[in-house]
Amino acid sequence: MEDAVLYDAATDHEPIGIIRLNRPDGRNSMTGELLDAFALCAREATLDAKARCIVITGSGKCFSAGADLRAQIQRSDGGNLAPHEGSYAMYTSFLSVLDIAVPVIGALNGHAVGGGFGLSLLCDIRIAARDAKYGANFARLGLHSGLGISYTLPRLIGVSRASELLYTGRLIDGEEAERIGLVSRAVAAEAVMSEAMVLAREIASAAPLAVRGMKATMRQSLAWDVRGAAWLEAYAQSATVRTADFDEGVKALLEKRPPRFEGK
Repeated sequence: MEDAVLYDAATDHEPIGIIRLNRPDGRNSMTGELLDAFALCAREATLDAKARCIVITGSGKCFSAGADLRAQIQRSDGGNLAPHEGSYAMYTSFLSVLDIAVPVIGALNGHAVGGGFGLSLLCDIRIAARDAKYGANFARLGLHSGLGISYTLPRLIGVSRASELLYTGRLIDGEEAERIGLVSRAVAAEAVMSEAMVLAREIASAAPLAVRGMKATMRQSLAWDVRGAAWLEAYAQSATVRTADFDEGVKALLEKRPPRFEGK
């Protein structure tokens, strides 16, 4: 079996590295296997001296469906982690995208939900599939958001729109994502990767030191402290994991019915 995440290194001819989530049968969900493999590939991308741009995409029809709700959504490290540490540990692999100095394009080939949606927000630029679904459905699960989503989303689309999406847990399609400025453009699913590569090559043809410098300056000017926000969210998320509403939210999702939350 191939690795859960693959990295195609940049070359002199093609100075673009590609990180590919590679568990399509599991909708590229955040299993321990996938998260560990992602951390390794992100490290490779960070150290890839030939890369002038990185593209992150998924195999199959999903970019990433987020956490696998049939499994443990917190990492325990053998029971040695406090609840908030377990919540934060779930996201550290995806947060390693923040260490990549060159521009990162999210080629969102399909649905990006929950933590998978959060991963897309860590990219500098997003290309969406027109008919795919995107969003943070945490409120529909009785769960607080993680991965710094409550920090990144309002900075990308504004507080009002972010509040609407976070408080309702509503998913939007690629066309709406483009309309509200969440993604640069939405195209047919089969065209997402080619569109992302055209853009990546355009970026790669620009002066690399200037591009890297502008990314760093932009992040500094925005006070882009996503890790700090993710740590803050981890406390709130770990508290909601222990509620009856979370149990109901997961049960309702798996049973494909509306949840009945009681605020407990």
